[in-house]
Amino acid sequence: MKALIVSDTHGMNDNLIKVIKKVGPVDLLIHAGDAHGAEDIMREMAGCGVKVVLGNNDFSYDLKYEEEFDFDGYHVLLTHGHKYSVYYGTDRLFYIGKERGADIVIYGHTHVPRLEYDNDFHMWCVNPGSLSLPRQEGRKPSYAIMETDRQGEVHFTINYL
Repeated sequence: MKALIVSDTHGMNDNLIKVIKKVGPVDLLIHAGDAHGAEDIMREMAGCGVKVVLGNNDFSYDLKYEEEFDFDGYHVLLTHGHKYSVYYGTDRLFYIGKERGADIVIYGHTHVPRLEYDNDFHMWCVNPGSLSLPRQEGRKPSYAIMETDRQGEVHFTINYL
């Protein structure tokens, strides 16, 4: 299975549209918040399931702060991250992920891509960065791909436009 993970598009959807076209067919499109109403575009263009959570700048949208779902045998916790102080690190995400029985925590908010695996928690923590307002060195718009292989192992890549 293959999922496209994006975050922090803030209503500037040109790069989101480019990435959906570039990546091609996926089984799931995941947006980690601050989508500013991009849900309709994602559902229309992706042709697959869409998971979106409420970000700290998503005003007046009918979304949840967190979603939990399964992806090819892995339990995923999706959150924007602002309620877990992610600017100061991901420790709280790993702890809340453990409490929820998550194998993978996906978050946004920082606009900086990050991919971590914690050996103690046996858990991935993934931030795809931002497609619209990147903040990492080089400031390239970024997104992540989550895939499972034939043996059922999950793999992640951070990609740049």
